[in-house]
Amino acid sequence: MAQDQENFRDSIGTINEEGKRAWVFPKKPSGKFYEYRKYVSYFLLAFLFAAPFIKINGNQFLMFNVLERRFNIFGFPFWPQDFHLFVISMIIGVIFIALFTVAFGRIFCGWMCPQTIFMEMVFRRIEYWIDGDRGAQLKLDRQAWDAEKIRKRVLKWFIFFVISFLIANVFLAYLIGSDRLIRYITDGPFEHLSTIVSLLIFTGVFYFVFAWFREQVCIIACPYGRMQGVLLDNKSIVVAYDHKRGEAENGRKKWRKNEDREALGYGDCIDCFQCVNVCPTGIDIRNGTQLECVNCTACIDECDTIMEKVNLPKGLIRYASEDEITKKEKFKFTPRLKGYSAVLTILIGVLVGMLFLRNDLEANILRLPGQLYEHKEGNIISNVYTYKLVNKTTKPVEDVSFKLMSHKGTVKLVRNENFEVPAQDLAEGTLFIEINNAAVKSDKEKVKVGVYSGDELVETTLCSFMAPRSYK
Repeated sequence: MAQDQENFRDSIGTINEEGKRAWVFPKKPSGKFYEYRKYVSYFLLAFLFAAPFIKINGNQFLMFNVLERRFNIFGFPFWPQDFHLFVISMIIGVIFIALFTVAFGRIFCGWMCPQTIFMEMVFRRIEYWIDGDRGAQLKLDRQAWDAEKIRKRVLKWFIFFVISFLIANVFLAYLIGSDRLIRYITDGPFEHLSTIVSLLIFTGVFYFVFAWFREQVCIIACPYGRMQGVLLDNKSIVVAYDHKRGEAENGRKKWRKNEDREALGYGDCIDCFQCVNVCPTGIDIRNGTQLECVNCTACIDECDTIMEKVNLPKGLIRYASEDEITKKEKFKFTPRLKGYSAVLTILIGVLVGMLFLRNDLEANILRLPGQLYEHKEGNIISNVYTYKLVNKTTKPVEDVSFKLMSHKGTVKLVRNENFEVPAQDLAEGTLFIEINNAAVKSDKEKVKVGVYSGDELVETTLCSFMAPRSYK
């Protein structure tokens, strides 16, 4: 592949020769893929803003309450006791992204990543509306701080701050729950000063990312860009420049009307630099697959537009693998992809099985630490326990009682009455298990206790029962 410089990988497009920040002023994209991306982005934005406020069976559709270790995924509540399920869900997400990266490169970055969607479909579109396209932005950047520049900058920064504040509120709804967020808003900011301080901190972070740090998140901060270097191979479908067709024998050449480029040995690339000007990370896609490329397809649309104007075939930049360009090989389901798919299928199967086995009411009964058994009249052995019942549903579990299922004996509550486990809450207390020593086969064995709601068995659990060794 012909290249103007062999050392292009030694630096990134957003750093100049002096080592300072080189601001990127991308041309406003347009074309088929950009329109598709807009539809996908607006759908995902609507989903992102609506998800915390959607309820399924009383559960928030998505919630990630890290502080209280409570998570809702697609309406399924996960408590601290379900942390293993949450971990498996996250691993499935990582494997799923890895699978698509091996097959289609950083398609997640260009089409589904919240950073890209907010940056390209919200903040940059506002910037195009206020500052104009690439040429106007470059002119405004060099312009002195006159009334026009101050007005545009203040207006843009104010809108950016408002949107960042809105994003921070939605982000908070995912963390603490939409109901609590709405209650905090109706109570007023001064009633919850710690929350409003946190909200302003998040607002500042989002404002910093989208107003200043921008594409640097994808290039420097995001680990996914580094991960793609390990996952991609010559068979991965990425946004690629067809260097065989674009360079031919004698390389690129500016367009000249009525010139027979094929006879002169020049490729179809007319070296117009429009693919560079439209790139949101400031790279030259003609140098090959690069860390900074987020597969946003802006260069594909721009190149197709140029090819159409000069009556050359489209697709000089397109979704393709290196093997397709050099060897004309079509996409294949490689052993590597089969391996990722197999792991993903197994993990999904494990998760589904665990979800089916998971109960809405979880019971834990543990012997009280440091307490021995008590020998009562009638050869009765008594052990004291603490119990904890977690109700994962949005409805209270009423008329709760315990019954011994593995042995003949009794379960006595300290409160000596049936009770209720509130919705999405827990109930704790103390109970005694009493068994005739003749029915106990060892000095320490497992007993099975059933948890009932009225006459309905809702959960079973095992606990240890101690008895004197001499009465085996």
